[in-house]
Amino acid sequence: QVQLVESGGGTVEAGGSLRLSCAASARTLNGVALGWFRQAPGEEREFVSAVTWSGANSYYADSVKGRFTIFRDFEKNTVDLQMNSLKPEDTAVYYCGAGSKVYHFDYWGQGTQVTVSS
Repeated sequence: QVQLVESGGGTVEAGGSLRLSCAASARTLNGVALGWFRQAPGEEREFVSAVTWSGANSYYADSVKGRFTIFRDFEKNTVDLQMNSLKPEDTAVYYCGAGSKVYHFDYWGQGTQVTVSS
């Protein structure tokens, strides 16, 4: 069982930046990948970014490559998502996730709203 709590959402103008943070807690996080999905109104939840349990590999959706960066802090057990050059189409509820596979998470946080105004 992994518990996840997100923070850092908000409203920003197009071109601005936000940083999301997710605090993970569990008996052990060894072997657990962490990352972010998002869901816009009327859309399915989609993959944004993830990092492997070792931190050696990170993955990004094509739509955010070059703009978003994922960070995993092993001391704090957090995974952050730095979002730069935000676009209105980035508006969504962002969910932190955890699981044994990078693109398929078993545990989810409650979500945090990100709104980008044009």
